[in-house]
Amino acid sequence: MSNRKSWKEYFMEITELVATRSTCDRAFVGCLLVNDDNRIVSSGYNGSVSGNPHCDDIGHTMRDGHCIATIHAEINALLYCAKEGISVKGCTAYVTHFPCLNCTKALIQAGIKHIYYKNDYRIDDYAVELLNKNGIGFEKIE
Repeated sequence: MSNRKSWKEYFMEITELVATRSTCDRAFVGCLLVNDDNRIVSSGYNGSVSGNPHCDDIGHTMRDGHCIATIHAEINALLYCAKEGISVKGCTAYVTHFPCLNCTKALIQAGIKHIYYKNDYRIDDYAVELLNKNGIGFEKIE
């Protein structure tokens, strides 16, 4: 019997490594987008707009309890694909934390077919409703 990690374990470990690049210490989040051939299409982590100061360096820009300077990991992964013209239709997202409502909407709209996550973090009931309504599977990986 093989000691190889499952694809889910493998990608989630990489996602956790990606999260170590986060520059907003309010949440170290990583995201991988993976195609049907088990190839990584994109990665993203929480951080400021490219070329702008990071929360780690200057502190947070807070509004309504959220750091508004930070682009979430899922959005960063999607934006790289948008910038480079890479399709994510049918891809699977691996995320260290359950996606927030806005990230959930973006993942659905981009054509992500399944979401794996590790940490329950502010799970929004409407995000869950949208995932279910749109037939997007989601699963917590322990």
